[in-house]
Amino acid sequence: MRKNAPESVAPQRTSGNVLEVTGLRRSFGGVPAVDDVSFTLAAGGSLGIVGESGSGKTTTARIVVGLEQADEGRVVVQGRVRTGRARGRAERIARAREVQMVFQDPYLSLDPRTGVQAVLRETLRLHFPDADHASRIAELLDQVGLGTRAADALPRQLSGGQRQRVAIARALAVEPAVMVLDEAVAALDVSVQAQVLNLLADIRERTGIGYLFITHDLGVVRCITDDVIVMRHGRIVEAGPTAEVLADPRHPYTRLLLESVPRPGWDPDRIAAARRAL
Repeated sequence: MRKNAPESVAPQRTSGNVLEVTGLRRSFGGVPAVDDVSFTLAAGGSLGIVGESGSGKTTTARIVVGLEQADEGRVVVQGRVRTGRARGRAERIARAREVQMVFQDPYLSLDPRTGVQAVLRETLRLHFPDADHASRIAELLDQVGLGTRAADALPRQLSGGQRQRVAIARALAVEPAVMVLDEAVAALDVSVQAQVLNLLADIRERTGIGYLFITHDLGVVRCITDDVIVMRHGRIVEAGPTAEVLADPRHPYTRLLLESVPRPGWDPDRIAAARRAL
């Protein structure tokens, strides 16, 4: 059932959820960045959080991963409540095994002095010290469409799309239940974006991993997500199945986001005026 009131949440599923977020609130300097946000992510599902800069979508993602602490609310991953900061090394590793994050700029998230193979081996040694690392590295490189020739390359020797594939491989290495992708294709050329989105769709189909996709790009949401929530000023203003929300948006802000996509006859001044009027 679709909802578009300010208190709305993404469609709630009664079972099979790998991620349940309830009543998240987070303020900075007294200004709410996330205000009563709730949603669920089914196992193998893909949920988009869309909104402009300052909407609260990235703060929400960082709380889910554990990079930020909520002032109020609850995050449950695979039935386990995440309360406060991780206590000790073992709990940090356990949490990382559940949720991994892929950032917008893969060059900044990769050590420029470390080759691809070494990046993956370091992750595997931490989480699976007794595994056959060589065969798993080969498997991961194949899974993200990188050949063995890329194994010893440094990040600066790779294209932006290849670096993002390495970041995805590193996240997959720990076999997480949830992957949070924060504007993960925003820095890539359009043709490369399509390749990475297709790759992510294939990975989800093969592994059953759940995606939480943070983006301002409704085209990306349309390609990669089953459900979507629209955030503005820290609150959810509309939620539902992606195809329904984009075909028939009920909230004025969602309609504005759709109208903001450049196309023939697009009038940026009219869009700016409409944004100020909301």
